[in-house]
Amino acid sequence: MFSSISWPQLLIVLVIVLAIFGTKRFRTLGSDLGNAVKGFKSAMSDAEEAKEQLSDATKDADFDSTPAEETRKDNA
Repeated sequence: MFSSISWPQLLIVLVIVLAIFGTKRFRTLGSDLGNAVKGFKSAMSDAEEAKEQLSDATKDADFDSTPAEETRKDNA
């Protein structure tokens, strides 16, 4: 689809877009996009940490010795 678009055509489109919106809006768009990517990465790392904490908290129970058996061992 985009293989038929050449570099000069992309340059003309860029010049037209700059003329319509101006450079100030593109600077703010770039910083907003950067902040969004940074926020997304921090949310993903927070989700990974929460996932690890949940997996640590939900480990399988140890059924080798139950509390009742432990009290019998302590009383014996």
